[in-house]
Amino acid sequence: MKILILQHIECEPPGVYEDILVERGAALHRVEIDAAQQLPDWQGGDAILAMGGPMSVNDDETLPWLSAEKRWVREAVLAGKPFWGVCLGAQLLAASLGARVYGGTMPEIGIMPVYLTSEAQNDAVFSGIPRELLTFQWHGETFDLPAGAVLLASSPAYPNQAFRWREKAYGVQFHVEISADMAEQWSQVPDYAAALERALGAGAARKVVGDVLRVKATLHSHARRMFENWLKACEIV
Repeated sequence: MKILILQHIECEPPGVYEDILVERGAALHRVEIDAAQQLPDWQGGDAILAMGGPMSVNDDETLPWLSAEKRWVREAVLAGKPFWGVCLGAQLLAASLGARVYGGTMPEIGIMPVYLTSEAQNDAVFSGIPRELLTFQWHGETFDLPAGAVLLASSPAYPNQAFRWREKAYGVQFHVEISADMAEQWSQVPDYAAALERALGAGAARKVVGDVLRVKATLHSHARRMFENWLKACEIV
């Protein structure tokens, strides 16, 4: 199987999700969109992973490739291509389907739970996931649900944390795929560092990295369960 991976900054790879695909022998086609690499023909892949990044999906004027990417995502998911979007990737999915993406009142950063909805209890991907799901968050924007989407998880500050659109397209605002090394790299990205300081104060980077290291086994267990459920539900690898 061939998996198309959309990255928007080098330090946000798929993490544990990529480990799972490699273990299963999938062929990975990675596109660094922020580095001006061209989007492939989506019909040439069996599924799409869209990862995070420091930009907003609304930055079309300064980053014109965003408009092309949103059109590309829309065409793919309307055609039924399996899609897994994380953080910015989830917002791209929402925006590509006509939903509004906008800033929250305060960045949501750190280890914190999200709460599964009743619909998630019967969802193929969230089957076996605890109702109170421990996650890592690092974002300042949120989104409205696209028409026809099913809400799967919420948090008090950002109610739309995970959703399904039709049967194969999923967006998750949170991170469970992250490693401590990735968190360390994120803390050095200027936009991320500024959001971290606004949310948690100066010097918070060390605490955030330590928190990820402390709970990474739990995060990765959830990542594996959800992602493997998605692969199975979509009949991938």
